[in-house]
Amino acid sequence: MRSFFSLLLTFLALSFSSFSQLRLPAVVSSGMVLQQNDSVTIWGWGSTGQQVKVSGSWNNTSVTSKVANTAKWSVKLKTPIAGGPYTITIKSDWDEVVLKDILIGEVWLCSGQSNMEWSYYNNAGFIKEELPACYNNNIRFFHIPRTTSDYPQDDVKARWQVCDSNSIKGFSAVGYYFGRKLNKDMNVPVGLINASWGGTPAEVWTPAEVVNGNTALKEAAGKLQEFAWWPSKPGLSFNAMIAPIIKFTIAGAIWYQGESNTGTNNTYAQLLTAMIDSWRNKWGKPLPFYYVQIAPYKYGNHNVGALVQEQETKVMNHPGTGMVVITDLIDSVTNIHPSNKRDVGNRLANCALAETYHKDPGAYKNPMFSNKETIKGKLSLSFSNVPAGLMAKDKVINGFYISGEKEEWLPAEAKIEGSKIVVWNKTVKQPVHVRYGFGNTIIGNVFSKEGLPLCPFRTDDWPVDQSPVK
Repeated sequence: MRSFFSLLLTFLALSFSSFSQLRLPAVVSSGMVLQQNDSVTIWGWGSTGQQVKVSGSWNNTSVTSKVANTAKWSVKLKTPIAGGPYTITIKSDWDEVVLKDILIGEVWLCSGQSNMEWSYYNNAGFIKEELPACYNNNIRFFHIPRTTSDYPQDDVKARWQVCDSNSIKGFSAVGYYFGRKLNKDMNVPVGLINASWGGTPAEVWTPAEVVNGNTALKEAAGKLQEFAWWPSKPGLSFNAMIAPIIKFTIAGAIWYQGESNTGTNNTYAQLLTAMIDSWRNKWGKPLPFYYVQIAPYKYGNHNVGALVQEQETKVMNHPGTGMVVITDLIDSVTNIHPSNKRDVGNRLANCALAETYHKDPGAYKNPMFSNKETIKGKLSLSFSNVPAGLMAKDKVINGFYISGEKEEWLPAEAKIEGSKIVVWNKTVKQPVHVRYGFGNTIIGNVFSKEGLPLCPFRTDDWPVDQSPVK
């Protein structure tokens, strides 16, 4: 009787073998870029109980796994230094899959809302000029389409593409310029994963349990305005656009978002650091995270953009982060989508080159306010990241406001003295605080001598007018 049942089980297993094929997630496919000098995960699905053997042609060393009763399997492959193309062979008892044209290099995630999503089709500046000569087999794109889910997903509908005049058109312009500079300066293949969606608040990119488990973040999320064009519920885009790739080894992430969180600006720093930590926890590594401070724009309420900028500046205190300031790269304060994405991407790349790869890209940190001192009715301001000093791009320095104890903000005169700035207003005999570039549309003209704009700041913590603009 036992022999009969054994034969029956064998027959059933064999009879189902024609339906039992290895399946891989979309991100693990021919044409992909794998992170160099790392232990990367290769995973997928198959028939339960099967042995799966995986080997890379760079060393032909195989690793094995057994398909679990959940139909899932995964292995770790050690990758060499940058190079390729290679193949990866995946074999099971009944199937074989060969992944071709695999490059080894640096892989980065590009995420956020519309300014990260902006592409050739949105008239992103300079991209049209790239088309004739943009083909680069060592830059690969993986563009995740807009989608949502109430629960974490394990796959997406996307594919790896070589950078050319067709694939570049729909891809993030910021992401492309970021990757192009890494590829050029480091001479390694670069894989770029774009997961962005115009209009989305940061809550949708953060696991729902992280937002809902924090009273302040949950309350702020409840105040988000609903729109017909993008989700606002916590976790929806994370579940569908980030969760499916968290097993895929990446070097780090770049981020451009914040405009849709102006209405809940007081919790944005807490929200963004929580999102960063949640991503790091999911990937199981302290991912470098470099982001763009939002640009000046004429919002419908006073100072809400300035308050998000301030919150973004605070996030710089979080380990492994870096911020680029782009107040000098805007076309108009009535355009929430500055067209110049080339310099944005290059500045992000400089952060990564310096902080992640320990290269010398030149100056990459914006001047930042550090402290103030009152001297004879004037305020003397000190700054960091100004090794060669400061400069103004016009004869008259603008963007500064000064106040005494009565909180009456008046335009301030200013004078650069090396790496310091002295500000004053003759009617303010006892100045207490100063603001620079602090307002939705206030743009200063102070730069480091290396050409990077001074980050907007204020020295006070007084309540700020956020009433509707009349």
